[in-house]
Amino acid sequence: MSIKIDAEKQWLQPVRRLPSPNCDDRPDAAVIDLLVIHGISLPPGEYGGDYIDRLFTNCLDPDAHSCFAGIAQLCVSAHLLINRFGEITQYVPFPMRAWHAGESEFCGRTACNDFSIGIELEGCDGAAYTLPQYHSLALITQVLQRQWQDIQKDRIVGHSEIAPGRKTDPGPSFNWDFYFSLVAE
Repeated sequence: MSIKIDAEKQWLQPVRRLPSPNCDDRPDAAVIDLLVIHGISLPPGEYGGDYIDRLFTNCLDPDAHSCFAGIAQLCVSAHLLINRFGEITQYVPFPMRAWHAGESEFCGRTACNDFSIGIELEGCDGAAYTLPQYHSLALITQVLQRQWQDIQKDRIVGHSEIAPGRKTDPGPSFNWDFYFSLVAE
């Protein structure tokens, strides 16, 4: 698959778009120079369905599953989601601040949402991610690195690295070496 960033609107093309209200303007001086990899599954450990879409668009029914009662009211998003088949959904255009990192810190800078792009992988800490996910993630990373050249290998991190003790994703099952080998191709 060949993807690119639309120069005018800053959405990936061709990918599925589902705009999230959970975003806002970045601070004026913010420079995008960090890529944060996340893992998510809703309900936990289950894949498929539209629950992640619903969470990121404030439409998650708290009664649809017992674990949703505590998260349905959250206003969260990511720039992108890559499902188990490697299919990409974009929720927030890249110049906007997606609400993915929460309380966070990287290299002494807090509020990582201000200067990062957040990519969710459909998965959980204890399960291997799929080959299509790695391939889509590597392709997206290459596109993002061409657009924002400060996003180099040392500025690509897991959510767990910017929110230690609070977050564990993408978890020990994420193969960083394999991912970086694909990005380098």
